Amino acid sequence: MRTVISKDGTPIAFDQSGQGPALILVAGALCSRLSWSGPELAKLLAPYFTVYNYDRRGRGDSGDIRPYAVMREIEDIEVLIDEAGGSVYLYGHSSGAALALEAAATLGEKVKKLTMYEAPYNDASEAKLAWRAYIQHLTVLLAADRRGDAVALFMELVGTPIDQIEAMRHSPAWPSLEAIAPTLAYDHTAILGNDGAVPIERAAQVRVPTLVMNGGASYPFMYETAQTLSKTIPHAQLRTLEGQGHGLANDILAPVLRAFFLG
Repeated sequence: MRTVISKDGTPIAFDQSGQGPALILVAGALCSRLSWSGPELAKLLAPYFTVYNYDRRGRGDSGDIRPYAVMREIEDIEVLIDEAGGSVYLYGHSSGAALALEAAATLGEKVKKLTMYEAPYNDASEAKLAWRAYIQHLTVLLAADRRGDAVALFMELVGTPIDQIEAMRHSPAWPSLEAIAPTLAYDHTAILGNDGAVPIERAAQVRVPTLVMNGGASYPFMYETAQTLSKTIPHAQLRTLEGQGHGLANDILAPVLRAFFLG
């Protein structure tokens, strides 16, 4: 593990592996650098890239300074880019893909190419209403420091059965989820926004070659979202990974990333 210091003084922890062009992996909600697919994906990509798998602020071994702002997370990515030599490829998963989009729109040529897998925007009217209700409830729970209930609320939102959530509350992994529960507000309230809709104006500001991906066995709205993003981002292409859900297989993803970044 190594650290860099972000613009606001926050230490950002990361693991670096491999050799080749720099590639930063951006995790989604409730994930630290060691608790998502990043370590395994880094191993598969290390023969082709110098891979940076990092803890987003408020998670794992990284620090945090409040109040939160999306720009601070973009600055975290920027300091990693500077550490990597000044320009990188960027891959984001789920809400990490939404953050990667924000970074690409802001940092210009520092991001050479962008890949996104299932940024969970949803333009359906009923989904927007459900999202607003979720954000309101999440805000109340986090203000009361009811971290476990905030984690459970998010899991309910994504369709985890209640009995499974209750079992997880008694698992060894639960305290680590509670520890980073406040970052749900970072991903959801701040990055995805109050209604969770596709950020058309922001997406149109991404000027780098972009690969927008969804899973063929995932939630149906993810395909519609990916279509909208691929039509909105000026230099984007769409690819559906057949048979894959929201948590896709690394051995399927790695060659797709390699081909797009190096092609």
